[in-house]
Amino acid sequence: MLAAGVMASGVSAQKATFKYFSYEGNDTRFEKSYDKTSEYLNPVMAGFYPDPSVCRKGDTYYLVTSSFSFFPGVPIFESKDLVNWKQVGHVLDRESQLPLGNQRVSAGIFAPAISYNEKNKTFYMITTNVGKGNFYVKTQDPAKGWSDPVYLKEVGGIDPSFFFDKNGKAYIVNNDAPSGKANYDGERSIWLHEFDVKNDCVVGEAVEIVRGGTHVVKNPIWIEGPHLFKVGKYYYLMCAEGGTCDFHSEVILRAKDPRGPWEEFTEGNPILTQRTGLSPERPDIVTSAGHADIVQTPSGDWWAVFLACRPYQDDFYNTGRDTYLLPVTWKDEWPTILEKGLAVPTVNKKAGLKNEEGLCNTGNFRYTDRFDSDKLDMRWMYLRNQDFSAYSLGKDGLTITASEANIHEVKPLTAVFRRQQHNTFTAETELTFNPANDKEMAGFALLQNENYNFTFGKTKVGGKTAVVLTRAEGTNIVIGSRILSSDEAQKPIRLKIHGDGRYYDFSYSTDGKTWHTIAQGVDAVNLSTHQSGGFIGACIGLYATKNK
Repeated sequence: MLAAGVMASGVSAQKATFKYFSYEGNDTRFEKSYDKTSEYLNPVMAGFYPDPSVCRKGDTYYLVTSSFSFFPGVPIFESKDLVNWKQVGHVLDRESQLPLGNQRVSAGIFAPAISYNEKNKTFYMITTNVGKGNFYVKTQDPAKGWSDPVYLKEVGGIDPSFFFDKNGKAYIVNNDAPSGKANYDGERSIWLHEFDVKNDCVVGEAVEIVRGGTHVVKNPIWIEGPHLFKVGKYYYLMCAEGGTCDFHSEVILRAKDPRGPWEEFTEGNPILTQRTGLSPERPDIVTSAGHADIVQTPSGDWWAVFLACRPYQDDFYNTGRDTYLLPVTWKDEWPTILEKGLAVPTVNKKAGLKNEEGLCNTGNFRYTDRFDSDKLDMRWMYLRNQDFSAYSLGKDGLTITASEANIHEVKPLTAVFRRQQHNTFTAETELTFNPANDKEMAGFALLQNENYNFTFGKTKVGGKTAVVLTRAEGTNIVIGSRILSSDEAQKPIRLKIHGDGRYYDFSYSTDGKTWHTIAQGVDAVNLSTHQSGGFIGACIGLYATKNK
């Protein structure tokens, strides 16, 4: 086994040191005057925080979101008011819980669902690992670590969710293929499984409780993300429907028994959507609303969290799917999250807010990470499982020992990533790196997936040290480069990216004063989910490789 930092040849491994990382977001939609003690901004979690799920114990709420092939997995947040969320860790923080193998960026963990069982005072998080299957973990304190996974071979498909009834019974609902043969493309079913809490296992036969979806449209597609809950005499089944793009929605059904028969909210479905009846020129446009979860406050009010998107043009958005919050209204024993024909508002009313500063979840903000702690800030993510000996923190910043993997491969990268949270943003770092050849590169990576990305950093070109910008949209192309003088090549270099909607500028400085433009107005639509496919939002990485 090789010692950390040494290659088999005995030559010192190539290291890149990042002195700091700074980020500033300046979106016009957030430039609003509002009272932070009684009003809040949507989204409450800006950027790549999709598929939110929420639960409550006492006066504290817990929120989780999808993490796909990033490690650690399933960020978890707590709040006293549903608006100001503080990250307390990750549910899946070790490889035994989250084996990612060589899964693609948009594989890994789909749609985690968090629940609290009052009977045994235990939290459960159930989810799908695309490369492994459906499983759950549990804990009695979400901030102090979770159990190893319990896999559920009886539960197929995706998007499982627990429901713990007050009568002591427990159920899992999930999306899976319909029984027999599907009648049309996109037809799915919601299945119900009884769960034995004492023995941690599924019991009995699965029951197909909804096939196809609701009758809002003919041949409804992709009913998924189910949540089962009970209010009064009714059980409610709330599901996403229509796919996770611009036809996304949330629908509701009710029954007097979890096995059905289920009644649709004929007049009210979908209870949340942004797909029709709205002006495409509306301000602060939000699209793709759906995949909701619901929670009741101690005072009896109901609120919903859900995902939606902020496009900068048409249906292009680099920020991915955000988490939003809206109140739930009840009428005739049916809930509604947003009345038909209404746009998701940016400024919303909610009494009793805690107005916590420095959370960097929404609005316009700036921060600088100087890597001067003994641990990385928990907002940083790795891609896939890692050899952590490749990373170190010290007085000079974050040092990454480059690996052979590059951004285009389905392998663990030597890189750390943060979410792009604004359409208009600036990111900057200072890098110390001396490439030995034209295969070695370190600097920024802008990631949507393996085939759609940017790299921007220091490497060799024709034997000379250079700053190079590449853009990948299926094919990797160099779109800007500059050879550094021998004096510049020995100095630390500052790299800056400024994004404004679809177009990004890239520049560098070797003296911290004069900035040189490598490329301006570069089309970054390749970082949009609508262009590239997949499910994540664009991520900004500090990256090093020996095999570019």
